Amino acid sequence: MKGIRPYLVITCSIALAGCEGTQSALDPHGPAAARIAILTWFLLGLATAVLGLVIAATWLAIGGPDSVRGWLGRQRTVVAGGIVFPTVVLSGLLIYGLWLMRADASTSTPDLRIAVTGEQWWWRVTYHLGDGRAIESANEIRMPVGRTVALTLTSPDVIHSLWIPSLAGKVDLIPGRSTTLRLKADRAGIYRGACAEYCGGPHALMALHAVAMPAQDFASWFSAHGATLPALDDAQTRGGQLFLSAGCGGCHAIDGTEARGIIGPNLTDLGSRQTIGAGLLPVSRENVARFVARGQHLKPGNRMPQFDIFSDEQLSDLASYLLAPKQSEPHD
Repeated sequence: MKGIRPYLVITCSIALAGCEGTQSALDPHGPAAARIAILTWFLLGLATAVLGLVIAATWLAIGGPDSVRGWLGRQRTVVAGGIVFPTVVLSGLLIYGLWLMRADASTSTPDLRIAVTGEQWWWRVTYHLGDGRAIESANEIRMPVGRTVALTLTSPDVIHSLWIPSLAGKVDLIPGRSTTLRLKADRAGIYRGACAEYCGGPHALMALHAVAMPAQDFASWFSAHGATLPALDDAQTRGGQLFLSAGCGGCHAIDGTEARGIIGPNLTDLGSRQTIGAGLLPVSRENVARFVARGQHLKPGNRMPQFDIFSDEQLSDLASYLLAPKQSEPHD
């Protein structure tokens, strides 16, 4: 027994480590995720209790006194334990689950609407303004703390599924249909999400981050898209010229420039994002250059060809340009 204890401790430690973090359904940071966590713990407790009853009944049926074994073998006992008890328990569980999750069906007007489109293999994110205009980003959702955000989910290719465990349950993105997911963060933080439905190719490398910010910080970040920004330096200017001459603008858009492609992610605010490649690498000049030159090695099967024809200096200039603040369409 003493030799087994260290393994039990290690196993329990590993299991408990999965109960917290930026992508844990058991570490909720929003009301929807909190309800899911409550239901999960309730199910685990109920399942443990039922398992205990089954083990006890089995042990008594095998080695218990004759009177107990006889009682367990009666028809009434079998009907009560095998039909009545499961029916009552499961019916009660269904009613409790529907009551607990009823708030997720709320139809109240959200504070912010964001369209999220699942592409192969990245996320198109579009913020819809009250005057009908829109701001497009990718692979990251920014939201104010304490405000309800309604995500309209669509897919142009295959079935995807958006799941941000710390904030809400998963919802499928189905071609030809539109689904809705409501998010609300109780505190500021960065919460990791992912595609939870196999969609082919580099599905495992299709992540997304939800960045919950204080309302004032969110307003400042949002308004910065229309701010007057400093001019590009020499390296950034060379990178911008390379970006257009190499045809990158045929797939990607950068607001305020001639690049208006819609095939790949909008790169206007790339420097303000957490990652590149849909959660693949942290944003940095070195990682941007690596992804441009070796994208198929880093994320095999993605739809962007790798540009290993560029020199190290060209890659550095291009990365500097992509990470520089860009002028977006002004808005209030």
